[in-house]
Amino acid sequence: MTLSVAVSGASGYAGGEILRLLADHPDVEIRTVTAHSSAGQSLISHQPHLRSLAHLELQPTTPEVLAGHDVVFLALPHGQSAAYTEALGDAPLVIDAGADHRLVSSADWAAFYGGDHAEPWAYGVPELPVGTGKQRDILRAATRIAAPGCNASTVSLSFAPGVAAGVIDPGDIVSVLAVGPSGAGKAAKTNLLASEILGTANPYAVGGTHRHIPEIRQALAAAGAPVDGIRISFTPVLVPMARGILATSSAPIRDGATDAEIRAAWESAYAGEPFVELLPAGVFPRTADVLGANVASLGLAIDRAANRVVVVAAVDNLVKGTAGAAVQSMNIARGIPETTALPMNGVAP
Repeated sequence: MTLSVAVSGASGYAGGEILRLLADHPDVEIRTVTAHSSAGQSLISHQPHLRSLAHLELQPTTPEVLAGHDVVFLALPHGQSAAYTEALGDAPLVIDAGADHRLVSSADWAAFYGGDHAEPWAYGVPELPVGTGKQRDILRAATRIAAPGCNASTVSLSFAPGVAAGVIDPGDIVSVLAVGPSGAGKAAKTNLLASEILGTANPYAVGGTHRHIPEIRQALAAAGAPVDGIRISFTPVLVPMARGILATSSAPIRDGATDAEIRAAWESAYAGEPFVELLPAGVFPRTADVLGANVASLGLAIDRAANRVVVVAAVDNLVKGTAGAAVQSMNIARGIPETTALPMNGVAP
């Protein structure tokens, strides 16, 4: 059966990337695309790379326009998706690419976002260890899915296997991320102008203020650590590449954990996963290697001198970090083969 799909926020980066992936999906008909200020204009005037969708016109983002589809993707700014969820109560599947439905804790929402805390939905990172299984098991029965924050899923995938296996101490995680500006969305912002970011690296949200921190703690708690025992120093750095995240994260080794046990934790967690790869010992990823691919590429090192495990993770923030995770979750929830329409190969050079 072909699924009718509506994509809100279709003029933005996340919405455009969802559409790029769905355009080649054999089980999907993209019926409706919506926007706010650009409603009434052609989709291709905002997404000129989406040539196969040139026939679509942006409609207003209203519950009435979004209703009546098998799948609705909400690619709206944080704080806006929740306003539509009640009106879309009859939709068989709704996937939110914003933050509104990610956090379980209302206290975390108040501290990092503010405003009303919406109902938490199934978290859209299928490969994450959860108890004795994977988040994929929860997504199979889901009708409401929260796609992840790109930085959050990158760090969570980096350390969830070590938490689940008990070989690292999650009480002292340090993560520094080089990130591209597309993660901040398409709206014009002075600090994202080319003249502001070319030739420089700019840290932001320093000192525990980044909104993805509680999302990481939540994901690692689901992997088996008490949430109050998870502490993370998280520092993103804006770098002059349009797409990509390179996250270098480290955590202390638990007493008694051997090198073989440590590597085995990651190998067993991601064995057979089509979209998470653990590179051979001594090999580390580059963002260029995952450009355009729905893949998280991980390199693992064991630093005995510092008694820490170091994981370097590379993702395309718009694919595996956002749109790819959303489409992958849709496939699972609707019983479609998980890899359908999702690229494993990157673009080089």
